[in-house]
Amino acid sequence: MGFEAPQRLVRALGESDAWIGRLPGIAEEAVERLGLRVERVLAPGGRSGLIVLVRLADSTPAALKLAPPSASPALERAALEHWDGWGALRSLPVAGAGDALLLERLHPEVSLRSLPEAKALLEAAGIVRRLWVEPPPGHGFETVAERTARQASALREMDDPLAAAALEARDRLVSDSAESFLLHGSFRQGKVLAADRTPWLAVGPEPVVGERAYDLGRLVRDRAEDLIASAAGASAARRRVTRLANSLEVDPERLRGWGLFRAVESGTRAMAAGRVREGEATLEFASWL
Repeated sequence: MGFEAPQRLVRALGESDAWIGRLPGIAEEAVERLGLRVERVLAPGGRSGLIVLVRLADSTPAALKLAPPSASPALERAALEHWDGWGALRSLPVAGAGDALLLERLHPEVSLRSLPEAKALLEAAGIVRRLWVEPPPGHGFETVAERTARQASALREMDDPLAAAALEARDRLVSDSAESFLLHGSFRQGKVLAADRTPWLAVGPEPVVGERAYDLGRLVRDRAEDLIASAAGASAARRRVTRLANSLEVDPERLRGWGLFRAVESGTRAMAAGRVREGEATLEFASWL
């Protein structure tokens, strides 16, 4: 069968990305090498890699994930192995996988976004709490300070009050952070899928080591489009920050700061990539914080 990348992945990486051009061949080679039986390519899929629903030689259902080197699939595997199924899907131990990730099969069509907002946030809080563990000795994960320093470089070139506020918040937060947990790094409702061995499991980590408030900085703006459509969106956003921080025993001001930085960074990146509607909504949410 063909292994063409779904359009969502192509838009995220760019049509000129060399890895996208090689992806069909990479997928065919991985399927043959690992002795997999292909069911279908998951579409629309995600923005970080190709997901193929497969079965192992013994008919066990699984998911094959192929991601570009820039996504550091080895670090994703290392995080999943460290969690060992606690709050996140498992990486299946298959010899010779290389950069391919062979993963526990979940129900990709059902995420926490299928639940009412209050219930979704409650379930998300329970999942993310499990992921916050001590990182393994000698880990190779990036720190929050390192990751955000790279992201901040683009914002420092902007003459914009919101960008300036985001940078001020980031610099203050990294200067006095005392926590060092393994974090999901990209946690939100869409990254938690229905499963069989437990109701919900996290997927698609971009692992990073640092303070817990950073890991909530993306979750806090979930369904921002609904808030924007509401006349009380700004106050609802601020209440969400307080409620989420209190439920997970995180300083609400630190969560507000990371929510601001992450929204401004993400919104400006979306605008630069031509995703104007997404970018505008994200930046409007940031302005409320």
